[in-house]
Amino acid sequence: MKISMVSEHASPLAALGGVDAGGQNVHVAALSEALARRGHHVTVYTRRDSADLPERVRILPDLEVVHVDAGPAQRLPKDELLPFMGKLADGISRDWGNRPPDVVHGHFWMSGLAALDAARRGSIRIHVPVVQTFHALGPVKRRHQGAQDTSPLERQWLEPSVARSVDRIIATCSDEVFELKAMGIDTTRISIAPCGVDVHLFAGDGAVEPRSSAHRILSVGRLVPRKGVDLAIRALSLLRNAGFADVELLIVGGGDAAALGDDAEASRLSAVATELGVRDQVTFRGQVPRGAMPGIFRSADAVVCTPWYEPFGIVPLEAMACGIPVVAAAVGGLRDTVVDHGTGLHVPPKDPAALAAALARLLGDARLRRDLGRAGQERVRVRYSWDRVAGETERAYLHTLAACADSRRLDPVEGAAL
Repeated sequence: MKISMVSEHASPLAALGGVDAGGQNVHVAALSEALARRGHHVTVYTRRDSADLPERVRILPDLEVVHVDAGPAQRLPKDELLPFMGKLADGISRDWGNRPPDVVHGHFWMSGLAALDAARRGSIRIHVPVVQTFHALGPVKRRHQGAQDTSPLERQWLEPSVARSVDRIIATCSDEVFELKAMGIDTTRISIAPCGVDVHLFAGDGAVEPRSSAHRILSVGRLVPRKGVDLAIRALSLLRNAGFADVELLIVGGGDAAALGDDAEASRLSAVATELGVRDQVTFRGQVPRGAMPGIFRSADAVVCTPWYEPFGIVPLEAMACGIPVVAAAVGGLRDTVVDHGTGLHVPPKDPAALAAALARLLGDARLRRDLGRAGQERVRVRYSWDRVAGETERAYLHTLAACADSRRLDPVEGAAL
């Protein structure tokens, strides 16, 4: 199968940990590689954000990344990219020529616009099926961020239009299906294929980073308020009051560690820790190489993931793959990935007292940590390997192709045009 991926702001080649680089980059890269290993030819189209980037980068024999000129060749916040989606579609259509793919898969709502635009170009004489993964939905973002939501105003009507226009939507969790249904989208056109994890890189065996305290709690992710990192700091203070004084909190994420002093959110979090008297227990590591993360995960007693909302979340999977229990806010996709009292513990969002109580339970019970960690490893191995996710995505593609073929047979006008 010839597959075109469109990921306008999240290149699979991008360094992780920046403001607009993270889970989607990992998802597109790993899914594309897994599909290529299954025998498909995959091309990922992304916007050129540097003049130094080559036009094409071959990753595997059947996987390449194409950088399309769409707007200035520099990094821009993703919420400023909407005006350039027509140019992105131009570049995709031009690269296809008269040999379009069997299916095009958009990632994020703006990529869906470009994918639909490219698929409808007049030079293409067959219907190119368009599949869409949103990764995040505008109504959910507005609900939780309110006035701080920087999405362009047009998202309010363009995103639902993408959802109605594509041939199939691949949601990453059941919560997303409910949100799409609330937007008026026909759920019969929705498949579910979750995010995955590299089970070869993230595993229970291997090096363990040394730690300086009896217990270590780990928080991993971008330093933005919605990730709820401050809740882990507040829980640390409550743990000290509960008798767990020899505990360190390691915060991994954001930019380079040397530059975190200029980061507004890092400064806010540091001020919170100072105010609560636990600054000496908190370490800001900044961005670290991906290859170092398994050893960091294995050094922790528990991983804290307490965002206000989370469309899916790859960090809990990586922690579980390393055999570490996760304390997760019961929001979004985290309710699917982390099994409460099975692979970790759920807590209400924005509740530091509940988080502290869950952490105290884990820190005080080594056997519970071990049992939850082993169950997490098994769940990831069975359910969330990228090969498994690629297989589910492949089935969604085949279902879409079959449905489109049936539609052409039933539509005499389109059939005559072909």
